[in-house]
Amino acid sequence: MTLNPMCDTVETVHGVPLTVTGVAQCKIMKADELLQTASEQFLGRTTNEIKQTVLQTLEGHLRAILGTLTVEEVYKDRDQFASLVREVAAPDVGRMGIEILSFTIKDVFDEVQYLTSLGKSQTAAVKRDADIGVALANRDAGIREAECEKLAMDVKYGTDTKIEDNSRMFKLQKAKYDMEVNTAKAEAQLAYELQAAKIRQKIRNEEIQIEVVERKKQIEIEVQEVERRERELNSTVRLPAEAESYRVQAIAEGKRTQTVEVATAEGERIKKIGLAEASAIEAVGRAEAQGMMLKAHVFKQYEEAAVMSLIMDALPKIAAEIVAPLSKTEEIVLLSGNSNVTAEVNRLVGQLPPAVQALTGVDLTKVLTKIPGVK
Repeated sequence: MTLNPMCDTVETVHGVPLTVTGVAQCKIMKADELLQTASEQFLGRTTNEIKQTVLQTLEGHLRAILGTLTVEEVYKDRDQFASLVREVAAPDVGRMGIEILSFTIKDVFDEVQYLTSLGKSQTAAVKRDADIGVALANRDAGIREAECEKLAMDVKYGTDTKIEDNSRMFKLQKAKYDMEVNTAKAEAQLAYELQAAKIRQKIRNEEIQIEVVERKKQIEIEVQEVERRERELNSTVRLPAEAESYRVQAIAEGKRTQTVEVATAEGERIKKIGLAEASAIEAVGRAEAQGMMLKAHVFKQYEEAAVMSLIMDALPKIAAEIVAPLSKTEEIVLLSGNSNVTAEVNRLVGQLPPAVQALTGVDLTKVLTKIPGVK
């Protein structure tokens, strides 16, 4: 027989009303004594009546046990709750010749949302624990990762340091080797250049010896050429030149003698002409001296009048010298404030006495005032 016991809104130990449904599997026991007990209890009843009797017994025990437990105990450990109901109800049902094969809790719920709240709090707690676990795991993972990174960085730094040390040692060793190689190359190059210089020096010495020999030969050839040319000059130039020189010298001696005789004759002629000219000059000088003495006597006698006579004689010459540049002038333009040309000419003439005084030292105005009839 399959029975479905149900307790509706049964209060737990904390007064929370729960509705619990279960499933029970029962059967009539076949043992003679138990079968006889069952026959006494259920003889003449239908199957439904038997089920109802067993069901009420199970529900009564279920309700009694549910009142002694908390909601958390019912909800969290249903198997223990079902085992407890089966253990408590089995003796009573067994006295009716019925055996409980199995009993399980099918469902537990309430109308006040206690289980929902409990589930939420449990879920929250679980979630919190999960978050805490995740955070702790992340923290541990971060710490482990940091430790791993630190270890990796330490290894990397150690490796880099070793690489740099090896690189530095390599560079130092390479520089040392390069220095030795370069030194060897330089020594080899210097030795090569020195040997080459020695060889060039030997070659140059040989070339100089050859040049010396060639120069000696050239000098000998030149000396022989000079001797040959000298002999040739003696035969072709010097001897004819000496003959020509003698001829020219003889001709020049003859011409010199002729020139000396001609010059002697010309000198005698010039001497005679000079004596004649000297006599003439002496006579002219005596005449001029007598004329000057006479002029001096006259100047002394007439004083300023005589000087004025000389000045008047010289004025035409002075005027001629002044106007000489003007004779080459095609046109003269007088620039003046007014158009009276006569006045301008008079002004120019009025400047003549001071000019004469500056040239001769004689005041022409005073002299002219002494001449009778001159104003």
